[in-house]
Amino acid sequence: MMKRSLLLSSLLLVAGSLQAQAPAPDPAKAKQTAETVCAACHNADGNSMLPANPKLAGQHADYIYKQLHDFKGWDGKKAVRENAIMSAMVAGLDEADMKGLAQHFSAAALQPEPAKNLATIELGQKIWRGGIPAKGVPACAACHGPAGAGLPAQYPRLSGQFAEYTEVQLKAFRDGVRANDPNRMMSMIALKLTDPEIKAVADYAAGLR
Repeated sequence: MMKRSLLLSSLLLVAGSLQAQAPAPDPAKAKQTAETVCAACHNADGNSMLPANPKLAGQHADYIYKQLHDFKGWDGKKAVRENAIMSAMVAGLDEADMKGLAQHFSAAALQPEPAKNLATIELGQKIWRGGIPAKGVPACAACHGPAGAGLPAQYPRLSGQFAEYTEVQLKAFRDGVRANDPNRMMSMIALKLTDPEIKAVADYAAGLR
């Protein structure tokens, strides 16, 4: 018992020492990077104007950090989330840089997108709130929240996000193009959704507040 206590104490001391040595995010550097590197696609404040590029403003910092981390290959290993453009963007970033950017964009005020398709609101709402029991699809609200606010770090905010971007990501999970979801949760759900169902729920999510 004494040996275990000593070992545990040693491990805690080492962990604390490593955490203390880890460089802290530099807000000024993050702001500069956002304005010079990220702005072309996402705008300096994270309010992208193009549906192909997601809005980062108001997104959970933990989630943004995870995605940036996943885009980069570490220790010679292949990136968990493959994207040629983003891989190039994060190549020169270390973990402190990524955390700084995550905090920068998370603190920005989101300029939300609206839902646009009145014809699919009912279907989107049905899937969001209750899922599709017959196909084993759970309610989106269970993880992303009734108002689409999400839960850090695994479940992103979807309210106000471009419906087109959310639709593309759901299809990417379904087709195996994107596979950085914990325990393949989104992949398994998206496999059960049709294109019209994906489009409906993505548009509904955009309009949530």
